[in-house]
Amino acid sequence: MHHLGLITGASSGIGRALAHEHARRGRDLLIVARREEELSELAEKLRSKYAVEVRVVARDLTEPTSRRDLFDLVEQEGLTVDYLFNNAGYGGAGQFYEQDWDMLSGMMELNMRAVTELMHLFLPGMVARGRGRVLNTSSTAGFMPGPVQAVYFATKAFVNSVSKAVASELQGTGVTVTALCPGAVKTEFADTAGLGDSKLFERAATPQTTAAQGYTAMESGRLEVITEVGLAVAIKGLMPFIPERLAMAGVKKIQS
Repeated sequence: MHHLGLITGASSGIGRALAHEHARRGRDLLIVARREEELSELAEKLRSKYAVEVRVVARDLTEPTSRRDLFDLVEQEGLTVDYLFNNAGYGGAGQFYEQDWDMLSGMMELNMRAVTELMHLFLPGMVARGRGRVLNTSSTAGFMPGPVQAVYFATKAFVNSVSKAVASELQGTGVTVTALCPGAVKTEFADTAGLGDSKLFERAATPQTTAAQGYTAMESGRLEVITEVGLAVAIKGLMPFIPERLAMAGVKKIQS
């Protein structure tokens, strides 16, 4: 397969849009998610529209053994992953002490451990070949504590940090890591997280626009891309000067 991109969480939202971004460049795909029917439908569209090869792998990446199983499958098939898109993830709103622990545990497993383990599995091959690109879907949530989504915000802070640190380690190898940090995006995320009625998503960006910005930043080898200019200004220019309790109160109000 040619310039193979492995995309997790590819069945919908940003992951689905990233699949189109990759395929329209004539690059082949291995798309991964839990929902095999949606993946198969996407694969057919990509093959038909872009004349690329697409492999479908249905996996629940919250399962601790699933990431190694996925890597072993790639190795057994003799495939070379040149692009790794760590996109799978979810959130959940509510008071931390009232939230279901299994839901929070699965969130941490997927948002942090899966991202980290897949990088750890695929990066050695990329470094040995002297080429490779990793795009980790993070969030602007990763730049601040997030009352009402305390654990989700914390997982994205982890993704931001590990992405940049690993990127620094990889300088000079031909391999890059980029953190994609969107604000609100019109995907299934809001409903899954219990935020469907939040004003936060009234002017949300589209998955297509977000994916395009992320892909461009990845190709350029950038450390991160904040996809909304206003949020970038607020995060980098204003937030360092706002008292933390006041900032958290604003986050809480917006999400509530």
